Amino acid sequence: MQISWENRVVIVTGASSGIGAALALALGRCGARVGLMARREAPLRALAKEIEAEGSQAAVAICDVRDRDQVRAAFTALEQALGPTDVLIANAGLARPVKMSAFDLDRFAEPIETNLLGAVNCVGAVLPGMVERGRGQLVGISSAAGMRGLPGATAYSASKAGLTTLLEGLRVDLVRYGVAVTCVVPGFVDTESNAMLPSRPFLVSLERAVVLILRGVERRRRRVEFPWPVLWGMRLSRLLPDALWDWMLGGRRPKALPPS
Repeated sequence: MQISWENRVVIVTGASSGIGAALALALGRCGARVGLMARREAPLRALAKEIEAEGSQAAVAICDVRDRDQVRAAFTALEQALGPTDVLIANAGLARPVKMSAFDLDRFAEPIETNLLGAVNCVGAVLPGMVERGRGQLVGISSAAGMRGLPGATAYSASKAGLTTLLEGLRVDLVRYGVAVTCVVPGFVDTESNAMLPSRPFLVSLERAVVLILRGVERRRRRVEFPWPVLWGMRLSRLLPDALWDWMLGGRRPKALPPS
């Protein structure tokens, strides 16, 4: 079944830049009423004006998805302006490298609190209404990085692995209530947030990523994955012995401790 975006209420978190902003603009051009959530107000206001210039309705809520009270207030305000949420796109995400030699617990926890618990907070704000109405769709933007723990991005990998697993469980639990769940698993997408990465194999343009994501969401697919070389490469890596994986990524055994 393929849905139509005309007059659908779609709330996009992390809509101030990157994939979130591009998805929100594309949805507005398709006729959706778009709720925009992020921590930065200025880019959200500019995006809302751009969507309205295309003839669609947009509403803005400034919110840190890690704060449950802020999330509840934001969704209440957006639904008062636009109507009940038909589709949630939980896109808000954060990647923070952490050096193990100078471990910073706050820096390590922030991606997990944003990418995983932030998504949980947003799902909690819209799911009761969707279940009551017997319809709706939850979309989470995960990552191929969640398919295996990556050195230098341990917290990010863990958060995305958790998000993927969360969405898989919700999908099975919610099918009886008429609520669909779509997990988006991209590889490298050409956005500002990862522009400084030293390597981005099989890079996908932002425009192409938006087309693939919306096509999958429209068809209510369980998973939307791209590009295939990255996804299959990560799948195959799961079959490697841990020792070989560690060696390939530069892992070294610690030196033996001297006898006490």
